Amino acid sequence: MLINCVAYQDGKKLSDVPVEDISEYIKMPDCLVWVALKDAEPAELEQMQHEFGLHELAVEDARSGRQRPKIEEYGDSLFAVMHSIELVDGKLHIGEVDVFVGGNYVLSTRSNSQLGFVGVRERCEREPHQLRQGPAFVLYALMDAVVDRYFPVLEAFESELETIEENIFIKGAQRANVERLYELKRQVVVLRHAVAPLMEAVGKLDGGRVPPVCVNTKEYFRDVHDHLYRINMSIDSIRDTIGTAIQVNLAIVNIDESEVNKRLAGWAAIFAVATAFFGVWGMNFQHMPELQWTYGYPVALGIVASVCGYLYYRFKKSGWL
Repeated sequence: MLINCVAYQDGKKLSDVPVEDISEYIKMPDCLVWVALKDAEPAELEQMQHEFGLHELAVEDARSGRQRPKIEEYGDSLFAVMHSIELVDGKLHIGEVDVFVGGNYVLSTRSNSQLGFVGVRERCEREPHQLRQGPAFVLYALMDAVVDRYFPVLEAFESELETIEENIFIKGAQRANVERLYELKRQVVVLRHAVAPLMEAVGKLDGGRVPPVCVNTKEYFRDVHDHLYRINMSIDSIRDTIGTAIQVNLAIVNIDESEVNKRLAGWAAIFAVATAFFGVWGMNFQHMPELQWTYGYPVALGIVASVCGYLYYRFKKSGWL
């Protein structure tokens, strides 16, 4: 679906452009055509390919979707893939943003994304001196918007981790904590799969051989790379903390199990002594010393009770009971 198609000249908006006239506008000097699509149909991509002269491999990647974040160079043009990560009702929503950049055009198409880039266009139109730098600045603005949306997600992960850490030592909450930690770990991995490849790709736009279309905007992409680096470091820190928290939870579970085993062992020892005494005295031999003694029965019970009581005292003192 076409969101907008606008032509700019010398950094200022000329007018909205009919799709069929795009090829005419991009021939104009100092003219920039910026087209935005949402959930583009194959027919729309084919039309854009014809108007802009897009490379067929890049169009095929945009058509199929589910691409790894990357930036590929096709002659004088670039094709960038980014993942948009959004929290919707506490759940991660993963979308994809594909951007085609040429000498005087930008085509952005987003899929499975709730948030648009109206603010990005407004920002660029408010700064005509920046937009005058060409399509590379638009690519930077789109990329910066996508990366900025990672920060609220990262903050939500950090808040969730802090909440789980506060509950680690609450008795009986270990199973729920481990389940929440594994779910959080899965979500963090999703964010990392969006950040790490993009950080590697953006690094090629501000150092070494920079594509010609991005020569004048290297410093801007360096800023995006710094943001991605910070996010990636925070992700690694969260993953390490999650691993430590899982180990602590499992250790607490083992300690609780050990306490239960100690109690069972203590009571088993007490009952074993009683069983041994009664087992001996319960044998029906004719000549047993205490069988004919008047006080034999209460003395036998007293001995058993005394030994069991002493064992209970010793186990209680040592913390087993």
